Amino acid sequence: MSKKKKKKRAQLPFRINMLFFVVFLLFSVLILQLGVVQILNGEDFQQEIERTNLDTTKIPVPRGKIYDRNGDVIVDNEALYSITYTPPKGVQAEDRLELAETLAEYIKMDDEKTLKGITERNRKEYWYLLNKEEADERLSAEEKEDMSNAEVYQATLERITEDEIQDFSKQELEVIAIKKELDKAYSLTPQIVKNENVTAEEYARIAENLDKLPGINATTDWNRKYPYGSSLTSLLGSITTQEQGIPAEEEANYLSKGYSRNDRVGRSGLEQQYEDLLRGRKEQIQYTTTKNGTLIGSETIVEGERGKDLVLTIDMEFQEEVDKIVQKELQTAITKYPHTNRYLEDALAVVIDPQTGDLLAVSGIHYDRKNGEYEDAAFKTLSDAHEPGSVVKGATVLAGLQSGVITPGQSFYDSPIKIAATPALRSWSTGLGTVNDITALQKSSNVYMGYIALKMMGENRYPYPENAPPSLNDNWRQGFQEMRNYYRQFGLGSSTGIDFPHESTGLEGNIVTPGQLMYNAIGQFDTYTTMQLAQYTATIANDGYRVRPHFLKEVHDPIASQDELGPLYSSVNTEVLNRIQMSDDNIQRVQDGFRQVFQTPNGTAYSNFGNSPYNPAGKTGTAETAVYRDGQKLADTRNLALIGYAPFDEPEIAFAILTPFTGTENNHNIPQQIGKQILETYFDLKEERDRASDEDSEQEETEEEEQE
Repeated sequence: MSKKKKKKRAQLPFRINMLFFVVFLLFSVLILQLGVVQILNGEDFQQEIERTNLDTTKIPVPRGKIYDRNGDVIVDNEALYSITYTPPKGVQAEDRLELAETLAEYIKMDDEKTLKGITERNRKEYWYLLNKEEADERLSAEEKEDMSNAEVYQATLERITEDEIQDFSKQELEVIAIKKELDKAYSLTPQIVKNENVTAEEYARIAENLDKLPGINATTDWNRKYPYGSSLTSLLGSITTQEQGIPAEEEANYLSKGYSRNDRVGRSGLEQQYEDLLRGRKEQIQYTTTKNGTLIGSETIVEGERGKDLVLTIDMEFQEEVDKIVQKELQTAITKYPHTNRYLEDALAVVIDPQTGDLLAVSGIHYDRKNGEYEDAAFKTLSDAHEPGSVVKGATVLAGLQSGVITPGQSFYDSPIKIAATPALRSWSTGLGTVNDITALQKSSNVYMGYIALKMMGENRYPYPENAPPSLNDNWRQGFQEMRNYYRQFGLGSSTGIDFPHESTGLEGNIVTPGQLMYNAIGQFDTYTTMQLAQYTATIANDGYRVRPHFLKEVHDPIASQDELGPLYSSVNTEVLNRIQMSDDNIQRVQDGFRQVFQTPNGTAYSNFGNSPYNPAGKTGTAETAVYRDGQKLADTRNLALIGYAPFDEPEIAFAILTPFTGTENNHNIPQQIGKQILETYFDLKEERDRASDEDSEQEETEEEEQE
C-alpha cells in the first residue's frame, strides 16, 4: 500500500513539470514571433500601415438668401454650370499640363477676358514643360550650386526669351488658360476651372468623359443675384471671387474657422457683417488615398447646408419709391440750376421706425458727373459726415434746459450777437422778434441758440454788448464739452450702434475761440452722418429713448423650398441704448417746437407741410459751407437738411434728409420736397396694404361661410 502511494507521488511532479515545460515552449515561440514581427518585419508592417491616408476636404455651399421685411427676396443665388478640379495629392506640373490638354478638347476658354489674363509667366511655364531638357541646360552646374530649387526654377524661366513665347496658337493659349486654373487648386480641394458661359453641351461632354479627366467634375455653382437691381446694393455689400478668396490680412482668422483659401466671403456691407450666418455649413468628404496619393475611396461625413436666410427691416417696395423720389429731386435741382448746383452730387435719406429702430428705407443717390449717371450710394448715409445746420437746435435747446442755463419759456430778443474779433451771429431773418425756447425752434433762431452757448461757457450778459470780448474764465472750454456730451446722448458725435461693418461718427471741429460754440449750437461746426441725424430725430420722437438702428430683423434656417422661409432661428429685439437725461417736460417742449415748425404759419417748413394730413413734426436746417480744392476756395455752398417724424402723437416713422454742397442761389429745397413725398408715400402705401388686408379677410370669411 505504501509502495503504491509513493509511486503516485512520483508521477504527479513529473506531469506538472511537463506542463510547465510545454508552457515554456509556447511562450518561447510567442516571444520569438514577436521578435520577428517587431525586429525583422517591423519596417515593412509600418509601411503597410502608412500605405493609406485619410484626408478630409470641405465643399463650399451656397450662401443664405436675404429677404425684406415682407418676405420678398432681395439677394438670391443664381445656379450656374460649373467645371471644377479636385487634385489628388502629389500631382505634378506635367500631370496638370496633360489634363489641361485633354480638357481643352471638351471646353472653350477662348473669350477675350480669359486670354488677356494669361501672363508672361504662364507662357514661360508652359514653354518650360514642353522644352524641359533644353531649358534646364541653360543654367550651368556652377550657377545652380548655391541656389535652392525655387531659385533654380526662377532663373531658368528668366532665360526663356520673349520670342520663344510669342507664337502660341489659339489652341495652345486655351491650354495655358486651363492649366492656369488647375495650378490654383489645393490638394483635395475643389477649384473652379470654368463657371461663366458654360454651355449645356460642354457640361454634358465633361459629364460623359469623367473617366478620362482625373479630378475634373461637372457640377453646379452659384452667383449672387439682385432682383431689385442696384437699389440698396451699396449697403447689401459684395463677396469676393474665388480668385480673390479670403482676405490675405485675415487669412489666419478665416482658416481657423474652417475656410479654404479660395472660399468666397463677404467683403463689404451686410454680406460682411453677417458672414458667419450667410456662409452655411460646408459638406465634408473624407478621402482615402494611398501613400503615393492615389485616391481609392471617399465618404461624405458631414452633409452640407446652405447659409441661413436673413430677413431685413427694409421694406423694398417703400425703398424703391424712396430711391425714385431722392433721385428725381436731386436730378431736378441739378437740371434746373446747373451752374449754382455744379458741386451738388449727393442726396441722402434715412427712414426709421422710432419705436423699434427698424430701418425702413436707406437711400443715397450720387450723381457721377464724369459719366452723367445717377447711381446708388446709400452707404454714404453712414460714411459721409457733414455740417447739418439748424436741425440740431432741438438738442441745443434740451442742453440749455437740462443744464439750467435757460428755463422753460425764457425769451431773448433776436438781434445779432457780435463778439469782438468774431463774425456776427445772426438769424436767417431780421424780423423774428422775441422768441422763447419753443418759438426759437419754430422760427429757427440762431441768436437764441447763441445765447445758450454763451451761457454754457459762463457768459451771462444779455443783451450781449456789441463787439465786447466775452467775459469768460479759463474753463470756458468745459461748456463746449458739456454741450457735446448732451449731443452724444442723441447719437450725434457717437456711434449709432448700427449693425454695419463701418460707420463714421463725424468730426469734431478744433476749438480755438468761444464763438465756435455758438456756431456748433446751430449745426455749423461739428459734422454728423445722415444715420446719426435719423437716430437723433427718432430719439426726440420716442420721448427721449435712443434705440439702436438695425438692418437685421430675423434669421431663418434654410429649407429645400426655393420660395419659402424656413424655421425661425433668431430675431432681433428693440435695444434701447440710453434714455436722455432730461425731464419729460423739457422733451415735450422740444417736440412742440418741432410740431410748430411743420404745422404753424411761422414755421420754417409750413409751406410744404402745413396742410399735411399726417400730423408731422420736425426741423429744417441750412449750413453755410464752401468747396475747396488744393487749398483754394472754389465756391460758397450750403448743406440743406430736414428731419421729421409722424404722426406727432404716435410716431410711426422718423426721417433725416441731407443734400451737401447745394448752390447758394438754389431755389429748389430738395430735402423738403423729398420729405413731403416720403410721408405721402409711406402713408399711402400703408393705407393700400390695410385695404388689401381687409379685402383678403372678407374673402376668407365669405369662403368659410360658403363651405359651412
